[in-house]
Amino acid sequence: MTTDLEVGLTATVTVPGSSANLGPGFDTLGLAVGLFDTVEVEVTASGLEVEIFGEGADELPRDNSHLVVKAIRSGLKAADVHAPGLRVTCHNTIPQSRGLGSSAAAAVAGVIAANALAGDPLTQDHVVQLSSEFEGHPDNAGASVLGGAVVSWTDIPVDGSKPQYRAVRIPVDSTIRALALVPEFHASTNAVRKVLPSHVTHVDARFNVSRTAVLTTALQHHPELLWEGTRDRLHQPYRADVLPVTAEWVNRLRNRGYAAYLSGAGPTAMVLATTQVDASLLDDARAAGLQVLDLDIAGAATAELRRT
Repeated sequence: MTTDLEVGLTATVTVPGSSANLGPGFDTLGLAVGLFDTVEVEVTASGLEVEIFGEGADELPRDNSHLVVKAIRSGLKAADVHAPGLRVTCHNTIPQSRGLGSSAAAAVAGVIAANALAGDPLTQDHVVQLSSEFEGHPDNAGASVLGGAVVSWTDIPVDGSKPQYRAVRIPVDSTIRALALVPEFHASTNAVRKVLPSHVTHVDARFNVSRTAVLTTALQHHPELLWEGTRDRLHQPYRADVLPVTAEWVNRLRNRGYAAYLSGAGPTAMVLATTQVDASLLDDARAAGLQVLDLDIAGAATAELRRT
């Protein structure tokens, strides 16, 4: 039997952004980074109110089509509870449509808020599943839910039932930091995916399998292998033509020995490093109109519950 939530119950959720793929780990590897969206969800007597501050405030909808709202309703349904009304307030700092996991963070925030309001009946695995259903892959959502780095995968049942999304956290060496070079323009994940081929050679597949294995080791224990571990042949070469600015900076950084890669579907270029990137390179990036963000590796999403 569905339970009605108490009016005035409020959940505040803080969710990190994420970087996906990390070079070779297409739709598999993810990393939580120190950019955070905060979402407050209050149970009200009726209706829906949505307020948005920061990133996306001028573009995002303020009705039931908002991704956070969709995710809240998905989480409430999974927890078998009902909210007569909702007041949703979003404070966004994760750049939108830049390959930094803003949409995954929105989905994660909504599901975790619903779970907190319901008394936390959902496991982390369930939260990863529900959040990833909005994305179609679990690398970003898994990283935002679990924090640190994640290895993720998708099981597609032979009986035709819905895909099962999985993610497991792996520890990250404490010396590793992330540096994001963020262009001013947006990139559509769907549009950038359309340039990828339907088939790749066995040689390229073998190359990426090996580099993904190297990268999981580099992240945990051998950061000196980050450059080798972030090499890719499956997606970045094909995306270079539609993201020329990003490709230029990834190549420029890699030619200087930095472990740079296309973050998610872009257009952000990300560097994983244990030392500072040369200041003159970063000055050139800023002069070219890129925002340079020095980021910690973030922990898991958090939730607080109170009664107003």
